[in-house]
Amino acid sequence: MANRYGSDQIAAVVVGASLNGLGVARSLARGNVPVIAVDTKIVRAGMWSRYVRAHFIKSLIGKAFVDEMIELGKSFKQPPILILTEEEAVHAVSEYREALSSLFRFRLPVDATVKMLSSKASFHDFALKHHFPVPRSVIIEKLSDIEYLSELRYPCVLKPDDKRNVLRGEKERAVRVGSLSAARAQASAMLDTPGGIVAQEWIEGADSNIFFTLFYRGNGGSAISVFTGRKILSSPPSIGNTAVCVAAPEASEVLEPLTLAFAERAGFEGMGSIEYKWDDNNRQFVMVEPTVGRTDWQEEIATLCGVNIPLAAYRHELGLPAMPEGTCRVPVAWRATLVDRAPPHLLRERTKIVDGYFRWSDPIPALQFYCLVSPLRRIKRGRKVTGAFKSLQLRG
Repeated sequence: MANRYGSDQIAAVVVGASLNGLGVARSLARGNVPVIAVDTKIVRAGMWSRYVRAHFIKSLIGKAFVDEMIELGKSFKQPPILILTEEEAVHAVSEYREALSSLFRFRLPVDATVKMLSSKASFHDFALKHHFPVPRSVIIEKLSDIEYLSELRYPCVLKPDDKRNVLRGEKERAVRVGSLSAARAQASAMLDTPGGIVAQEWIEGADSNIFFTLFYRGNGGSAISVFTGRKILSSPPSIGNTAVCVAAPEASEVLEPLTLAFAERAGFEGMGSIEYKWDDNNRQFVMVEPTVGRTDWQEEIATLCGVNIPLAAYRHELGLPAMPEGTCRVPVAWRATLVDRAPPHLLRERTKIVDGYFRWSDPIPALQFYCLVSPLRRIKRGRKVTGAFKSLQLRG
């Protein structure tokens, strides 16, 4: 690896080559940083970017992932900067940080803080204790806890306590329920799978009421780079990933100090973010959930608006001077895919919409995703639907 780039160029190793990792690689490429993209699936779009050298591994989980990363780390003459985009990898690096710290440069909170911020229940308790605004919630870990649901106002949303259970396909991401009876039934079903549940009162307001503050905190808790954005479309609506987002300078004066105050209180170093929602009823922002130790799905919107957080983190960890933040001549919106359509009334005039996958300067990830991966997914979904229909016919 090191021979390709030369001993005077320190690489960045980006773990995870989904749309998140692709955006990080393109952000780093703006600073001419050599990038190694690491993933378990060669079909991931980021593995096909012209800005990366793809490195295939067998696992992103636990010791198996760490062992492969140790072998990769030995191939560099100088320890590269490690940037994580996957939840499982964050926990593996945190738990095995001593074994990796001599081979990679990275910054994470202490492991107890990583675990606290990764648990919706622990995060909620910490935020309440330190007087940060969060939705009214109850924690459900066993069937007898279902009675706590009667303390909430409805509608509410039920979420797995640990997001890794969603990523492993063991639990649904989030489920909105409109009544106590529906909540009890849903909670009972969710408890049949591993892990606890957090039930939160629903915060009234559209998807466009969802905001996020992305950041990197470095030496001594210094705020190296901060950006505030706003979702204007989620997929699926209300409870899904960011489909379209824009910068939100109108909220930055409130959310950035609040975010950094929380990070300081929690000892939250390195890469992270906090998602907020504007509560129409109570006229305030409330914290929905943090992201710890990794970049976020919509991280690239910051780069497109002139705030390149991955590059700022890379330069900080190497002791290089900070790059000046850029400016946009026209408003920019980031969209995850071509099928995501932003509500026109939520976009400023002359807004330039940038597709997450396609760039004229780096077209192969989009061709690979739109022409190969997406059709295969549709075929698989079609087979599942056909199989289910045949099963129903046989039962009939």
